[in-house]
Amino acid sequence: MQVRRLEHVQLAMPPGREDEARAFYHGILGIPEKVKPPHLAARGGCWFESGEVKIHLGVEADFRPARKAHPALVVDDLRALAARLEQAGYRIVEDPPLDGGDRFYVDDPFGNRIELMAPEA
Repeated sequence: MQVRRLEHVQLAMPPGREDEARAFYHGILGIPEKVKPPHLAARGGCWFESGEVKIHLGVEADFRPARKAHPALVVDDLRALAARLEQAGYRIVEDPPLDGGDRFYVDDPFGNRIELMAPEA
């Protein structure tokens, strides 16, 4: 037995804020929303998926953001995305390159930490 791949990442969000999730994950990051199965849609939240990138947001009544645990997403034009995030009012937190790749952190609308990275050179 061996683990073959990561299927998706689940992050939490507060109830009733799906429009903010859509504005960030689809509107800014460009990850299309996938319609949740009806039995799960009733719980709230949103799914965003594109190829191997799958981020699911589930509603937690007693929500607390993930401040340390985080997904790390590789993006094509890191600096253009940083500019778009800053223009939308998000704070970019620079971090030293990792294995030669440029990267930074940003919080989603709910305070969950997201790492964004350039492809390895």
